[in-house]
Amino acid sequence: MQISFCLLSPEIRPLVVPTNIIVQLHDLQYSWHDFVSKGNRNALTILSLWAPVVAIYLMDIHIWYTLLSALVGGVMGARGRLGEIRSIEMLHKRFESFPEAFAKTLSPQRISSRPVPQDSEAATKMYASIFSPFWNEIIKSLREEDYISNREMDLLMMPSNCGTLRLVQWPLFLLTSKIMLANDYASDCKDSQKELWHRISKDEYMAYAVKECYYSAERILKSIVDGEGKLWVDRLFQYLNESIGRDSLLVTINLKKLQLVQSRLTGLTGLLIRDETADRKAGVTKALRELYEVVTHEFLAPNLREEFDTWQLLLRARNDGRLFSNILWPNDLEMKEQVKRLHLLLTVKDSAANIPKNLEAQRRLQFFTNSLFMDMPEAKPVSEMIPFCVFTPYYSETVLYSMSELCVDNEDGISILFYLQKIFPDEWANFLERIGRGESSEEDFKESPSDTLELRFWVSYRGQTLARTVRGMMYYRRALMLQSYLEKRYLGGIEDGYSALEYIDTQGYQLSPDARAQADLKFTYVVSCQIYGQQKQRKAPEAADIALLLQRNEALRVAFIHEEDGVSSDGQAIKEYHSKLVKADIHGKDQEIYSIKLPGNPKLGEGKPENQNHAIIFTRGDAIQTIDMNQDNYLEEAMKVRNLLEEFRGNHGIRYPTILGVREHVFTGSVSSLASFMSKQETSFVTLGQRVLAYLKVRMHYGHPDVFDRIFHITRGGISKASRVINISEDIYAGFNSTLRQGNITHHEYIQVVGKGRDVGLNQIALFEGKVAGGNGEQVLSRDVYRLGQLFDFFRMLTFFYTTVGYYVCTMMTVLTVYIFLYGRVYLALSGLDHSISRQARFLGNTALDAALNAQFLVQIGVFTAVPMIMGFILELGLMKAIFSFITMQLQFCSVFFTFSLGTRTHYFGRTILHGGAKYRATGRGFVVRHIKFADNYRLYSRSHFVKALEVALLLIVYIAYGYTKGGSSSFILLTISSWIMVISWLFAPYIFNPSGFEWQKTVEDFDDWTNWLFYKGGVGVKGENSWESWWEEEQAHIQTFRGRILETILSLRFLLFQYGIVYKLKITAHNTSLAMYGFSWIVLLVMVLLFKLFTATPRKSTALPIFIRFLQGLLAIGIIAAIACLIGFTDFTIADLFASALAFLATGWCILCLAITWKRVVKTLGLWDSVREISRMYDAGMGAVIFAPIVFFSWFPFVSTFQSRILFNQAFSRGLEISLILAGNKANQES
Repeated sequence: MQISFCLLSPEIRPLVVPTNIIVQLHDLQYSWHDFVSKGNRNALTILSLWAPVVAIYLMDIHIWYTLLSALVGGVMGARGRLGEIRSIEMLHKRFESFPEAFAKTLSPQRISSRPVPQDSEAATKMYASIFSPFWNEIIKSLREEDYISNREMDLLMMPSNCGTLRLVQWPLFLLTSKIMLANDYASDCKDSQKELWHRISKDEYMAYAVKECYYSAERILKSIVDGEGKLWVDRLFQYLNESIGRDSLLVTINLKKLQLVQSRLTGLTGLLIRDETADRKAGVTKALRELYEVVTHEFLAPNLREEFDTWQLLLRARNDGRLFSNILWPNDLEMKEQVKRLHLLLTVKDSAANIPKNLEAQRRLQFFTNSLFMDMPEAKPVSEMIPFCVFTPYYSETVLYSMSELCVDNEDGISILFYLQKIFPDEWANFLERIGRGESSEEDFKESPSDTLELRFWVSYRGQTLARTVRGMMYYRRALMLQSYLEKRYLGGIEDGYSALEYIDTQGYQLSPDARAQADLKFTYVVSCQIYGQQKQRKAPEAADIALLLQRNEALRVAFIHEEDGVSSDGQAIKEYHSKLVKADIHGKDQEIYSIKLPGNPKLGEGKPENQNHAIIFTRGDAIQTIDMNQDNYLEEAMKVRNLLEEFRGNHGIRYPTILGVREHVFTGSVSSLASFMSKQETSFVTLGQRVLAYLKVRMHYGHPDVFDRIFHITRGGISKASRVINISEDIYAGFNSTLRQGNITHHEYIQVVGKGRDVGLNQIALFEGKVAGGNGEQVLSRDVYRLGQLFDFFRMLTFFYTTVGYYVCTMMTVLTVYIFLYGRVYLALSGLDHSISRQARFLGNTALDAALNAQFLVQIGVFTAVPMIMGFILELGLMKAIFSFITMQLQFCSVFFTFSLGTRTHYFGRTILHGGAKYRATGRGFVVRHIKFADNYRLYSRSHFVKALEVALLLIVYIAYGYTKGGSSSFILLTISSWIMVISWLFAPYIFNPSGFEWQKTVEDFDDWTNWLFYKGGVGVKGENSWESWWEEEQAHIQTFRGRILETILSLRFLLFQYGIVYKLKITAHNTSLAMYGFSWIVLLVMVLLFKLFTATPRKSTALPIFIRFLQGLLAIGIIAAIACLIGFTDFTIADLFASALAFLATGWCILCLAITWKRVVKTLGLWDSVREISRMYDAGMGAVIFAPIVFFSWFPFVSTFQSRILFNQAFSRGLEISLILAGNKANQES
């Protein structure tokens, strides 16, 4: 059995032989007084060698699952055709196939299955006529959202393809500059017509452009002239068509003059695209005559030129001035669009690769078009689709930014509006173009109420606001109205016996009563604004903004809890609670729809789930989609909701689905490198991670925007468990509940239902991860996880464990493994066993024993967890872009961020396991580019990261000072490099990722703020952010139970190892290993504490003898210095011993402080609490100084601050962001 166990892992087998040798070693020489290893066969030594290996062995399953899930998820994604269209160039190349794919996936079968013409071009034209109105609405929505400009919209719009033109008309962005290139080909042509056309046809879109230009010019010229002019146009194109048919075009025309004809035609269309006036009509007549002269006398062959010149009818008209004198201006909409399109076709020279320019617009169009080729259920007509409801909980977050919020400057001199103008310069320019303004200041907007409101919405749509969420969810209604409107017109046309092409028109679809009624039958949106009633009573701005949203969105419903005073049956005053649902009436006032009296205050448990529970009764339909308040939606994705809902009727195993999981996009990833890291990490989980979990049938509900089977869940406990503390992470319990009640949870990636905002500052991210980690700690204690573990088979149970609470257990084990390894090495170093065993090994000639002691232990933190993210990059970006993106992340210190996050998750998960009491941590959803003060970072990370990092640093210093390795310093570096990386990351990540973290003026201000906070006395009502004493008391609040105190006591005793080991390493002990030496060190420590007490005594506390106290303090200081000098001069005590003693006493002192805080009541009873507090203050001052010193040093060099800004905001730099001006608050200079 031992042999088979050893063969399981290459980590274990090499230790077996050395272990047997160590067990048999006797009379090993210890550096300290040994009273635990005698007679136990060197058990602690064996434990020191085996413990880290066993710890890693316990994480092996998690590592293998991570690697295999990345591989399987990548293969599944490739089979699902993800990432096929990953660039705008790919979108261009495959655009011809989009109409047919759209018709077959997103159109009902009755439309898509009609007889297809045998002619391929006619079939493509038919599909294009179905596709074009939807594509154009998508482009219009991008324009409304200011992602594209008016010019880009014109180039992206697709003609209806319903007219009489004999070819498919594609969007102009596919045809840009094609006419110019074709002219160049023609000018250089020395071959036949066939050869020229063959060369042009190599580019399909160039061929389309040439054909369309020819046919459009013919149609436009015939429509604007009459009489002799029309006869000339008819005969001209008759000759040209006959020449093309006989392949003799090069004989009929002079290709060298083609560009001249183009310039004359461009001048003509340039006039026709404008409104009709007398002067312009005269201009058109002149332009037509110039075109006539060029075509007749320069472009055509001599025989045709002579024929036209001798044509008497035409000659008389020219001589009389009647030729082209009567212009029929193109006033009908179709002809005006055709003239405009021809003009753009002749003039636009932009590269198609730059349209659209906005990266978000490119991403959305790429994903939408890619999804058309993915496997999805057939779309039902709107009248037959499953009705559904969208549900959003809201408390008191930002609804709509006010003008005062937009224009007020923060401490760095930056307003929200100024920040967004620099982050999104192209979208700001598009916004000004949309509202008809040039460059405008805040004061200019205040002159126009309508423009002011538009500005407020523009900013709010770029934040994590309720307004953004409501706009996104209302795209469902817009999509359903468009689909219902077109289906009725299209199917109605077929039933009436007319051509369906004549009925495809989207003008006024949002005003169609039938389309609106059909959409309202199938879609409902309920926002549960829990305290909306209270906000209205106190006239809060949030209430007015919610009312504004109700007025602008007639399908929006708001649920809230209404409180009112009532009287009980016995005459006592009581509070009555009602759950109400309201909408806006025709006058814009709140109109009550339902009011339900509640038995009492519904806020019994956690806030968010209780907010959902009171309002879920107002939802309707067969499905319900849960959407958080920091999410968005897109019109093109809303068009696929019919397909998604059909999954409830699909075959997904032995049971129908009860929760449909969908992918989402994190839209905050472009703000900074931190936001980018968080975005990529989140994207990896919601795509590849959940793809694999659903395949293994262990996917749960990890938050929004999953779609629930409403009937299934409201009859089985609802969608939100709300018990306090235990259900702090309420989302996942819906998945637990569904699975326990034999539900089936699936995942679908052809629809990217929502965009999601994530935390963008390090402090926000840490609070969010702390909340999630604490929630997972509570899940460990929940009955739901226990029952799932009992009911799952072994393999499903393992998968469930390692993808929920097991992930956090393994995260904590990763950090604990570092501690186990280092404490084991420090034990061997301080006890002298590493040197003693190595000497025995050399004497015995046993290399295996020496190799075991010098084994290189490299914990590559975060390497394995990054594999799924890398696989996701490769799948959806391509190999080269994935490599480039990964290298860029490394240069931005992503390893530092992920290592820091590892510490965050470990701390909060471990604290919850030890003490319980996880709590909701509000992260805030604002725009974060401001500088965070040193004191703020210290308060947040002192106990979670700094203390632990300094402990690891102390272990490493002691190991380097007293440890023994065969290879010397190089071996020490290899053994400890990953641990040093962890120390540096945990200590300095908050300052590396802090805007202006190394700017000298900010550093000086931070130091003043930190010292003021450190020495400010606390008191009743003083918050921790204002006083160290208040913060220190708050940090102890988690220690509440006797069990927790016992565990804290056991963990704190580890710090005693340092003093016990170092004392016997001091040269002054002369290798004396008696226990008395250790006892004497405690006497020294006690004396040091008494001296500290004397030195910290102030005249305020001893007013009777202030002069004597000061004199005594000075005398003691001189005496201490003299005593240390005498020790160094006259004994074996060295300066190195002095520093070693300081390290030992620091560790012991921290142990005593931890014990004193743990047993607070006992210490207060003994009257020692004030002393404990002062010593704790000294420790925090020392830790802060250690961290602050490198910051001060680097702040001396201005280039460090510039380099840091480049790292932190590299994503914005790539789009031309002048972040240096933002961080400097140099708004005045920028405007000037």
